[in-house]
Amino acid sequence: MANKFSFDIVSEVNMMEVYNAVDQAQKELANRFDFKGSKSFIELSKSDKKIILVADDEYKLKALRDILEERFAKRGVSIKSLDYKKQERAFEGHIRQMIEIISGLTAAKAKELLKAIRDSKIKVQTQIDGSKVRVISSKKDDLQQVIDYLKKKISLPLQFVNYR
Repeated sequence: MANKFSFDIVSEVNMMEVYNAVDQAQKELANRFDFKGSKSFIELSKSDKKIILVADDEYKLKALRDILEERFAKRGVSIKSLDYKKQERAFEGHIRQMIEIISGLTAAKAKELLKAIRDSKIKVQTQIDGSKVRVISSKKDDLQQVIDYLKKKISLPLQFVNYR
């Protein structure tokens, strides 16, 4: 009987690193000269897993996003885990933007992953196991091909764990 190799695909975000990244971004915002006297701020809603950016104008909102993304990158949190919502007008002419933190694979995203793997024509078996997708093959090279394919094809923050 041939050996079977497998790995699991998950999409998890380390929320402690997210809290640290937002905290560092808030500290940088307080020290930046171009934001002195501005009512711009970054706020994290831990229960909703949302970040709120409020800025005086679009230029400062873009700067806030850049600060936040830089801090996420330095903390090792994938920027793909940020889902930017539409900008909206806030109080006194300010601009507000909500950012949702994507964590976990939904059933729809898991099915999308399975379809992408099937479309790749790589000879592997797949199955959904709760909030993760298991990929099984008799060849390690096929599993490596699946990982490379998904990194290029899928825009979700994916981690490949339990490689056996």
